[in-house]
Amino acid sequence: MKEVSVNAAVSPIDASQQELDRLAELSEEVIRRARAAGASQAEVAASVDSGLSVNVRLGEVETVEHTRDRGFGLTVYFGQRKGSASTADLHPESIQATLEQACAIARYTEEDPASGLADPERMATEFPDLDLYHPWDLDTEEAIRLGLQIEAAGRAHAGITNSEGASVQRGQGVTVYANSHGFMGRERGTRHSLSLSLIAGEGQGMQRDYWYDSVRHAGDFMSAQALGEKAAERTLARLGARSLSTRQGPVLFAPEVARSLIGHLINAVSGGALYRRASFLLDRVGTPVLPEWMSLVERPWLLRGPASAAFDAEGVATRESALVENGRLQRYLLGSYSARKLGLASTGNAGGVHNLTVEGGHGDFKSMLEQLGTGLLVTELIGQGVSVVTGDYSRGAAGFWVENGVIAYPVEGITIASTLQEMLPGIRAVGADVDPRSSIRTGSILIDKMTIAGE
Repeated sequence: MKEVSVNAAVSPIDASQQELDRLAELSEEVIRRARAAGASQAEVAASVDSGLSVNVRLGEVETVEHTRDRGFGLTVYFGQRKGSASTADLHPESIQATLEQACAIARYTEEDPASGLADPERMATEFPDLDLYHPWDLDTEEAIRLGLQIEAAGRAHAGITNSEGASVQRGQGVTVYANSHGFMGRERGTRHSLSLSLIAGEGQGMQRDYWYDSVRHAGDFMSAQALGEKAAERTLARLGARSLSTRQGPVLFAPEVARSLIGHLINAVSGGALYRRASFLLDRVGTPVLPEWMSLVERPWLLRGPASAAFDAEGVATRESALVENGRLQRYLLGSYSARKLGLASTGNAGGVHNLTVEGGHGDFKSMLEQLGTGLLVTELIGQGVSVVTGDYSRGAAGFWVENGVIAYPVEGITIASTLQEMLPGIRAVGADVDPRSSIRTGSILIDKMTIAGE
């Protein structure tokens, strides 16, 4: 596919604006053509993404990858019959073929009373600058030097015996969503990351761990030295890991794994699970699902947020809104299709949550260890043994045994088990040590009691 050249004198910001204009014009034209072909409604999602990824290992360059990806997806509705098609080629003949395919599919599918665009009155009308677009002027040589610096900082620690490599990635993209309501939404964003994975020890006693950072603006990265040291410290701390005898006790989830607990709640209150009646939280709006002191609030307009957006994947306006307030479930997470299936209205969550923030947390990580007292600190979860249908929870885990608020020794080869119906209301405390790298923003989470199965 022929690349579109951009004059070197054009700034990345001006170039992205030109790309947005081009995608918007193309989207409007395709929607007009879809309507002319008989579609009662149509929507387009078009994107252009580019990036650089460099991986180094043991002081040598392993891979260098430059990417430039395009996507164009069209959905048409003939009444309540739906057809979708997509292409990665923006040439006119490919776009025309995509249009014809979508229309052909729609003409032969069965009617679905819940299908169609989101309601027009719910379309976003405000488009604030959320400070999401910060291109990183990093060339290949600079990326290699940064990766080598990160790895060297980690390997400098005594006890580190090998490296699985450091990665440096920069990425930027523009997206247009348009539909036949006349809605046109434009977004541009950047996402950059650094990571390092290390190995300590030898033979059966070998351990590995990693650390990473992910930001919108490269100026927000932790330093290369700090990231390398963090990865090394985490890896070395796992040396001498042992199992535990089976017992019951409190469990503290470190921030980077604590968000998975909130993720299970999200899955249980999402439209797809609810209209299929495949959730342990069916018909629970207005009832307690978390401790009374705890709230979950979506903040979609957070500046530089990892999941900030003025509108969702269907053009529906986003807004700050509580999902859980003072422990009680306030609403579900719905796109237009699931909302219609449930006889409700879209909540602006087509495509997921937007910076869901856990409120009620206080105290740093040290104070959370003190509240744990004697129990298990989990820093890694293994497997997928969680059912949002029944609420059953059983996952492999690794971390540290803590005694009297002090880490005693590392542990591995254990399983933690309970039910989400007991775990979520049984949250004893949430820390202020928030991990900002995800669409779920939470600190460490202390669960009052779980079964810890080992030897």
